Amino acid sequence: MKLRGAIDRREVLRGLGGVLGLSGASLALPAGVRVWGSAKEAPGRTLILLQLSGGNDGLSTVVPHGDDAYFEARQATRIESQEVLRLDEYRGLHPELIGLHELFGAGKLALVEGVGYPEPNRSHFKALDIWHAASRQGRRAGIGWVGRLMQALNGDRFDPHHVVHVGEKLPYSLFSNEHPPIAFALPRAYRWAENEADVEEALESSPASEEGNLSFLRDVARDALQSSRAIRSAVARYESRAEYPKERLAERLRVAAALVNSGIGAQVISVEFDGFDTHNEQRRGHDRLMRILDGSLSAFLADLEETQAGRKAVCLVFSEFGRRVKENGSRGTDHGAAAPVFVAGAEVKGGLHGAHPSLTELHRGDLAFTTDFRRVYATLIEGCFAVPGAEVLGKSYPTLPLL
Repeated sequence: MKLRGAIDRREVLRGLGGVLGLSGASLALPAGVRVWGSAKEAPGRTLILLQLSGGNDGLSTVVPHGDDAYFEARQATRIESQEVLRLDEYRGLHPELIGLHELFGAGKLALVEGVGYPEPNRSHFKALDIWHAASRQGRRAGIGWVGRLMQALNGDRFDPHHVVHVGEKLPYSLFSNEHPPIAFALPRAYRWAENEADVEEALESSPASEEGNLSFLRDVARDALQSSRAIRSAVARYESRAEYPKERLAERLRVAAALVNSGIGAQVISVEFDGFDTHNEQRRGHDRLMRILDGSLSAFLADLEETQAGRKAVCLVFSEFGRRVKENGSRGTDHGAAAPVFVAGAEVKGGLHGAHPSLTELHRGDLAFTTDFRRVYATLIEGCFAVPGAEVLGKSYPTLPLL
């Protein structure tokens, strides 16, 4: 889309990023809350993506306590059979995942085992690109999978609140020129220059000095200011229905709950929780991560369950890869491949899905995947948004009975 024959929307956004006083947020607002074009009718669900960055050790999360090969491969990092929160005679949850174990028992938590893809990549960056693009090509495939979902779902009808990321690093999955996301670490950091004179001065000095472009930029700035106020107001007014622990992850998930219940129009909300690259002294660090994850996510899901909008929300918890089966010499584990993902929510069909990968029939020392991660995406795309999975993923993948 060209503006007055001079600059396109990406150039406008790039130019505005340096002049509008945006603190702690990525620029992602070409046109405030105005919308145009047509969109498909969606079921009204919100999808929350919780990324465990660094490569979460799936074997210490869903523990195969009934498999002798697990105890042979793990000494310093293993979780003993009497410690696990049992799901059945073969597997159990990490002992810190008390709240999630209760949700599993209530049928509101689905565990999809052995999730991965062919010829896995052990690089954090490349593996994340593959997950975010939903393609082995990574960023060469084009925009992120959520960006493609927004295009399929909303067409050229843009609303800046459709996609929101709460965290410092914007995931590539959300990247889109036509449907760019809002991103901020915390709502109080999402603040545009609120002095009209300052905005005017900044715009006057910007490269887009033609009057037509300047008028457009003023509209963008005013709309962005409106969005900033709307986000901060929604979060400030929100009264949680659950007690969240005092953790950064919990604070971010509380923001996500506020956005789900605000009516602001969020369709996908992304949150990141990092620290999972546990090469050294894993047991203590991973125990702490599991405790934070359990307390924060359990409170978030309990909060959501108290409202109609919250009960329709679905949360996917994933990591870019698991860890190797055999631990290393530093009482930790190195980058691996397949791992479980969680799908949670009041309307989720809980239980075990997929097949636990063999601990003896390995792929180059790693767990061989049994469920392609794009099957999970296809399930959520179709179940949450009534969009054909192939329209977003480029081909059809069999869905799972998760919703």
